Amino acid sequence: MEVRSEGIRLRFWFVRLCSSIVLWICLVQLVTVTELWHSHLISGITSGIYNIAQIQLPKQPENGVDHLPPVFLPPRNYTSNGFLRVSCNGGLNQMRAAICDMVTIARLLNLTLVVPELDKTSFWADPSNFEDIFDVKHFIDSLRDQVRIVKRVPKKFSSKYGYTSLEMPPVSWSNEKYYLEQILPVFRKHKVLHFNKTDTRLANNGLPLDLQKLRCRVNYQAIKFTPQIENLGRRLIQMLHEKGPFVALHLRYEMDMLAFSGCTQGCTDKEAEELKRMRYAFPWWREKEIVSDERRSQGLCPLTPEEAALVLQALGFGRETQIYIAAGEIYGGERRLAQLRAAFPKLVKKETLLDRDDLQYFQNHSSQMAALDFMVSVASNTFIPTYDGNMARLVEGHRRYSNFRKTILLDRKKLVELVDMHQNGTLKWNEFADGVKQVHEKRTVRPTRRTVILDRPKEEDYFYANPHECLCEETNCDDFLGHHNTSSQVA
Repeated sequence: MEVRSEGIRLRFWFVRLCSSIVLWICLVQLVTVTELWHSHLISGITSGIYNIAQIQLPKQPENGVDHLPPVFLPPRNYTSNGFLRVSCNGGLNQMRAAICDMVTIARLLNLTLVVPELDKTSFWADPSNFEDIFDVKHFIDSLRDQVRIVKRVPKKFSSKYGYTSLEMPPVSWSNEKYYLEQILPVFRKHKVLHFNKTDTRLANNGLPLDLQKLRCRVNYQAIKFTPQIENLGRRLIQMLHEKGPFVALHLRYEMDMLAFSGCTQGCTDKEAEELKRMRYAFPWWREKEIVSDERRSQGLCPLTPEEAALVLQALGFGRETQIYIAAGEIYGGERRLAQLRAAFPKLVKKETLLDRDDLQYFQNHSSQMAALDFMVSVASNTFIPTYDGNMARLVEGHRRYSNFRKTILLDRKKLVELVDMHQNGTLKWNEFADGVKQVHEKRTVRPTRRTVILDRPKEEDYFYANPHECLCEETNCDDFLGHHNTSSQVA
């Protein structure tokens, strides 16, 4: 009896062993087929994640218990063609978009990406490193099934051992053909390549769908702020929501923008001269002599705080509206905010909502401060940018991705005409308000394809403002985007 029982146990364990072997063989085959299919399976998985985890604030732990840590896909096994070092240039959101592009290029060329270096020499002079702003471990782990990311190049490729990596800026707005045919051969010679400029180095349009979806995956899933930034940002958002709905006004009336654009509307002669001196002090701000009135009439200036007050009132926002100013220091300070504050007494900013001790760590770190404004802007009930810079465009894209939260894109060229007519007495208030509303009837963000302008990539719609490929499941998104909203192609 015991011998028979022992035999049954042996057969049982033998069956379990065979089943395990079969399962492992199937898993290996699945991974292999996935690689051959150029990550189609993974794209499907991540597309599902996109719809489930649309960019909303992480939930607070319930009953004091943290949520389970994320489960990451197994690392991708590939032979690396070399190491890609990148130095991002510009402000926080310009660098963020560049990071997404560089991950995508590394995946395309089978490279090992070194954790990007952040700009420390621009106007903002922020000394922050990548790990001071972004969760570097999450960044590396969440993308390991796509690309290998390391914190530094191996010692044998360092300058300490006499190795000099090749530095170059890739050509702007380039597609995958440029990188495969012109950049990849360079890696075969040098093994380490340093892209010393990364802004707008990948085309908006004409890229394979899997590359476009990867850019979204990096932007909406892999790039997370540090826990310190996330926690303070959540506190800000909670404080605002407790007082009711709020508008995030990206008031880009800051010193650097005014100096760069040459816009001096409402400034004193002394301030206009100060801005001009600053523009001349930065060699990469090429256009020096600028006529402010001409620039403003073309819609190329950010709205002034006074203009923003009139526009918000005309759009129907009342005195009770809670408005969060998502910006750095407004040029001219409280003097320039007086009209806006008089119209909207519930005007707040991070510096007024948080204690000085809360912000002490972030002082003199403009990118970290901008990260807080970014979080609040994405989470706001309504987002209104007064200028279409990098932050405005990336927040727009995040809000599209988050089920098209209300975003109003202002027509500055038409607005300054209406403002001037109202202020010189040509338009009464009711006529002015009706005109503003009419202009913006169709300027609330809705599903649409990006505009493509052949041979003029700088003028076409920006990928990160409207990543339409990532907003629906199917390759053909006509049902979602609408047949009448297909891309305009201008020769």
